[in-house]
Amino acid sequence: MFADSSVKEINYTFEAMSLQGLVCGNEEREDNIVLCLHGWLDNAASFLPLMPYLEQNLPDKNIIAIDWPGHGNSSHKSLDAHYHFIDWVYDLLQLFELNHWQKVDIVAHSMGGMVASAFAAAFPEKVKSLTLIDSIGLISSEEDQTTKQLRDGMLSRFKRKMISNQQSGVKKNNYHASVDSAVKARVNVSDLNYDQAKLIVERGIVKEVEGYRWRSDVRLRNTSPYRLTLKQAQQFIRDIKCPVQLIYGSDGMDMVTSGIKIFGSLFEQFSSVELVGGHHVHMEKPQEAAELIKNFLDE
Repeated sequence: MFADSSVKEINYTFEAMSLQGLVCGNEEREDNIVLCLHGWLDNAASFLPLMPYLEQNLPDKNIIAIDWPGHGNSSHKSLDAHYHFIDWVYDLLQLFELNHWQKVDIVAHSMGGMVASAFAAAFPEKVKSLTLIDSIGLISSEEDQTTKQLRDGMLSRFKRKMISNQQSGVKKNNYHASVDSAVKARVNVSDLNYDQAKLIVERGIVKEVEGYRWRSDVRLRNTSPYRLTLKQAQQFIRDIKCPVQLIYGSDGMDMVTSGIKIFGSLFEQFSSVELVGGHHVHMEKPQEAAELIKNFLDE
């Protein structure tokens, strides 16, 4: 369906970073945006099945899906930077400031939902509504794990840096001989079928002489040096003022079903709908998801 839709590439450049993305719908409506935020190690292409249905159901909306830094076609963070969770919030704030966006509707999957939740809590004046896809709350850990988390995070960075310094270029076994090989590798570690994985993989790999390698920044796999406590995570949710809808898969992440019990009652305005599917339920059931989003925004 992507080939028959009006989905196009879009680029945003600020400071030393470039964010790439996909756009469709009424591009003239900078005051009526649906911003789609993907999950960890995915990219904007994870919204390709959904975007044509959103365009059909919401003809007056400007629908934008971005690649987070280090993902898809967006640039990587500088060599002296890292991918802190809180920095994703700053990346989002920079995007808003660059485009002079006022309030937007956000549709966010997995990690994107966590970032969007923190952003909506900190900047309620910028978020009109929030649709979470198989994502609720934020990852947290026990307070007594704080020191261990810091140690593990620092050692993770150091180990990856040492490995990188010892290598000349990318290791041979990090290349795939074909797109098909890369797609099958992604299928093996996810709930995606071949066609769904192919959309994400094709935007997430680059062809070189040695074969196909992943575009994503290897530093994305570093262990985080800190985690929020549960009380901190719950405070973020309490501070979200906009209406929130959760769309989750019947076979999605266990942390979502448990998260409904932990975080659901803390939202000021909250509703949830289960669709038959997995963690990427918006790719499996794009038409149903788009209809739920339309009805939610109409309310």
